[in-house]
Amino acid sequence: MAAGKTSHRRLKICCAVTVVLLVIIIVVAIALAFTIFKPKDPIITLHPEGLQNITSGFSMFMNSTANFTFTTVISIENQNYGSFLFKNTTAYVNYHGDLVGEAPIAGRHVPARDKLNLTTSVSLVPRRLLDNSQFFGDLAAERFNLTSTATLPGKVSLLKIFKLHGTVNNRCNISIFVHSGSVESICQTKLKL
Repeated sequence: MAAGKTSHRRLKICCAVTVVLLVIIIVVAIALAFTIFKPKDPIITLHPEGLQNITSGFSMFMNSTANFTFTTVISIENQNYGSFLFKNTTAYVNYHGDLVGEAPIAGRHVPARDKLNLTTSVSLVPRRLLDNSQFFGDLAAERFNLTSTATLPGKVSLLKIFKLHGTVNNRCNISIFVHSGSVESICQTKLKL
C-alpha cells in the first residue's frame, strides 16, 4: 500500500515539474519572439553612380529613342536573426508619377545580421522626362526628384529551421542636384511576413 502511494506521489511530482518546465519554455519562446526574433525592417540604401550626367546635354533628351543607363549600388542591411532569399525582381523609377525607367534586380541571399551590396544598371528614357510638364521647372530649380519602388518577394529562414514567405517593399526618394552634380536618396523599407 505504501509503495503505491509513493509511486503515485512521484508521478504527481514528475507531472508538476514537466508542466512548470513547459510553461518556462513557452514564456521564454514568447519573450524571444517579441524581442530578439521580432522581424525588423531591413535598411536599404541607393548609391547611384553617374546619375548626375543626365542633365549634361539636351541632345540626349531630344532623341525619342535614346536611353540613359547608369549604375546603382544597392546596400541591403539585414538587422534580423533570419536570412532572406529573394527572387529576381524589377525596380521602377518614376518622375512626378510617370514611369521613366527600370532596373533589374537579380535574386540574392541576404545573410542574417549582415550587409549585402549588389550592383544593377538603371535604364532611363530621357524623352519621358522631357514630356513631363514639370521638367523645365525642375531644370530651372536645378533639382530633379525621382522615386524608385521595388517589391522583393522571397523566403525568410530563421535558425535554418523555420521558413516563412516574406516580402520586402522598398520606396526611395532620389534628388539630383544639377549645379553640384550630387545625388541624395532616402529609402523606406517594410518587411511583411
